[in-house]
Amino acid sequence: MGLADIKNRSNSSKQRLFHGNALPRARGLYRSVLTAFRLNKSWITNPGGRKSKVSEFIDNNLYDRGWVEKEFHTQMVVDQNTMDTPTHKVDCFRNRVALEIEWNNKDPFYDRDLNNFRLLFDLRAISVGVIITRCDDLQSLFNELGRGSSYGASTTHMSKLLPRIEGGSGAGCPLLVFGISKLLYMEDE
Repeated sequence: MGLADIKNRSNSSKQRLFHGNALPRARGLYRSVLTAFRLNKSWITNPGGRKSKVSEFIDNNLYDRGWVEKEFHTQMVVDQNTMDTPTHKVDCFRNRVALEIEWNNKDPFYDRDLNNFRLLFDLRAISVGVIITRCDDLQSLFNELGRGSSYGASTTHMSKLLPRIEGGSGAGCPLLVFGISKLLYMEDE
């Protein structure tokens, strides 16, 4: 599996592309929502609720463009015995692209997402899986803003995700991974 670093000229966030055929399907996502994204200071300093402001921004922008939260109903049939094989809901889905936002969850959520992508790809329900997470360089920013303990080493960030992918998680599913870096930070308070 080859890795290629991509540089987004409009906001300098880093991404890694796994499997070269993933990019064309996700091009609209990249051009519309991700190039407009900025990490506002208030999203870090103000306590959130059930869903972070980062996830809300991305979700709402995608939903406005026809993406939906999607639950797939899957079954396996062996010798006429039917077994349900439940999957996890995908945060955003459109045009066979499944997207998960992992901003500040525990890192085992990556395993869940990658396994879900693998299964849905094997069943031909999706063509590519996309994960948006945070780059490791944000930890120093969180510390400076007094929020470092809320974003710890056991939560979702790029150095927790990449070894899983490089080790084969996600199997044959094409993956596109976006990391939100300090370069996207913006003072809004």
